Amino acid sequence: MGDVLVGACSWTDRQLVTSGWYPRGRRDAEGRLRHYAARLPVVEVDAGYYALPSRRNAELWVERTPEGFRFDVKAFSLLTGHPTRVEALPPDLRGLGPDALRRGRADEGLLDEVWGRFAEAVEPLRKAGRLGTVLFQFPPWFAPGSPAEAALEACARRAEDWPLAVEFRHPGWWAPGQADTTHALLSALDASAVGTDMAQDLPASLPPVAPVTRPALAVVRFHGRSRAWGRGSKEDRFRYDYSAAELAAWAPRLRRAARQADELHVLFNNCCADAAVRAAETMRELLTPPRR
Repeated sequence: MGDVLVGACSWTDRQLVTSGWYPRGRRDAEGRLRHYAARLPVVEVDAGYYALPSRRNAELWVERTPEGFRFDVKAFSLLTGHPTRVEALPPDLRGLGPDALRRGRADEGLLDEVWGRFAEAVEPLRKAGRLGTVLFQFPPWFAPGSPAEAALEACARRAEDWPLAVEFRHPGWWAPGQADTTHALLSALDASAVGTDMAQDLPASLPPVAPVTRPALAVVRFHGRSRAWGRGSKEDRFRYDYSAAELAAWAPRLRRAARQADELHVLFNNCCADAAVRAAETMRELLTPPRR
């Protein structure tokens, strides 16, 4: 079985910081990351979606974490076609009209610049061996079909120097009759499919699958099972506290994925106080083989 790394989708989430999980004296930027890295071996940089990451921050992250620690960096919103706030761009790139950004679109010149700056920011992680993957989470309207396949191919060309992972939010990608095609497409692009856990029986629910499309890395993200998925605030959508039984039910599926990949990343995105890190610690115990 490959290495299984379990962690959370943020170490800076406001609710986590105020939950008491970080001890006194470890609540500044450096102390939080050092404490987190001493407890869990992987973390997602979700802030990369909301604003272009900083190369200096990436250098500090390398300094503050041990060998073998992994950062999974979420791609900036404009790179996945999401609506993007003008304020999320560096000041010198804010000349594009806000209407285009609200539609998640930009001219090629701006996209080239944004791709270049994103690559520059994550380079210290890649060079140090800390970059687990760059996660491209595509929006709910990114449906299966030729235009989407062309966009994925263009994304893979631009990200050819990175370990690439793809998460779909349109349920059609993993629907019966499409799942095999999706698996083959991502395999051909050398991209890791991202499996998900979320509330079922909602219009936007994705099935609880853990496909392995790239032998080097498999990724599964646990979003919680809030019935407010797809609506309401971020807290409404992701507030959930997994039970030990719910996590144990996933363990066989995760073990199967780990047998097919060199490394499996299991990340918890249920932001409710310290629920994500507690779930991560429980899942790690469930997946750790007993000592003989």
